[in-house]
Amino acid sequence: MKRRSFRSPISVESAGYHEERTGFITLARRARPGETLVEAFLLFCAAISIFTTLGIVATLGRESLSFFREVSFIEFFTGRVWQPAIGEFGILPLLTATLATSFYAMLVALPLGLVVAIYLSEYAPFGVREVLKPVLEVLAGVPTVVYGYFALTTVTPFLQGILGQDRVEVYNTLSAGLVMGILILPLVASMCEDALSAVPAALREGAYAMGATKLETSVKIVVPSAFSGLAAAFILALSRAVGETMIVALAAGAGPNLTLNPFRSAETMTGHIVRISGGDLSYDSIDYRSLFAIALLLFLVTLALNILSRKIIRRYREVYE
Repeated sequence: MKRRSFRSPISVESAGYHEERTGFITLARRARPGETLVEAFLLFCAAISIFTTLGIVATLGRESLSFFREVSFIEFFTGRVWQPAIGEFGILPLLTATLATSFYAMLVALPLGLVVAIYLSEYAPFGVREVLKPVLEVLAGVPTVVYGYFALTTVTPFLQGILGQDRVEVYNTLSAGLVMGILILPLVASMCEDALSAVPAALREGAYAMGATKLETSVKIVVPSAFSGLAAAFILALSRAVGETMIVALAAGAGPNLTLNPFRSAETMTGHIVRISGGDLSYDSIDYRSLFAIALLLFLVTLALNILSRKIIRRYREVYE
């Protein structure tokens, strides 16, 4: 049987393929050096990021291993005193302060961020949305050291004026946590707004057809449908709060203190690293290696939060067609 070549009215050359002189179309893709270079460049950037992360983990692991040869895991995770000068390496005071300031930050960022996201996604007109989102992004671009001084010079005096100077110390975890919540508020609002906007309009229209109000549709239909995105935003915000440095270094305090009193000073893990690393530490001393042990714990906490976020997205992700 005689074979016939098929000629499409659409140019085959424009689709990235070529026709040989035999009259038959081959599906071999035409070589494009530009795309190959872009792909190689992207692969190179990805490789750099991966090897950089592996290098950081290797450095933290090597120095931390040297530290734990002299300090036991039990002492590190159960000790209530962190005083390297006298050989006390209990991480609980630093870990407690880190979790406390992050908790106070979540009390501010999560409800306000969700409310802002619902307003932007469901209520705000297009013009208002186009103005408010850049304003939130400006808040995210303010240097964290500015937030730290704001907590120290504005929020703390405000709390002292309400609750009394004898009750609220100059350096306290509450003011640091509240301002940290303002810092991560744009992150929460932006990610939550994206999750809410991804909910199909058909669900909203169905709720309106059943007689639901706009508030009922937003709270009972849209928010539950975007649960996976909202949960991921909350966990990533918590990860951001745990790793914050300058606000807690300036406003929370400069001494390890095992306390849950929000009006007292306490030093976080990041704040301790900043304070100690800026001093005179002899290289390869146990004080020096203890900083890497703290950094490794901080890295593991952040990594666990990110993994949890991805698992929640995969577990509760809604797929609409």
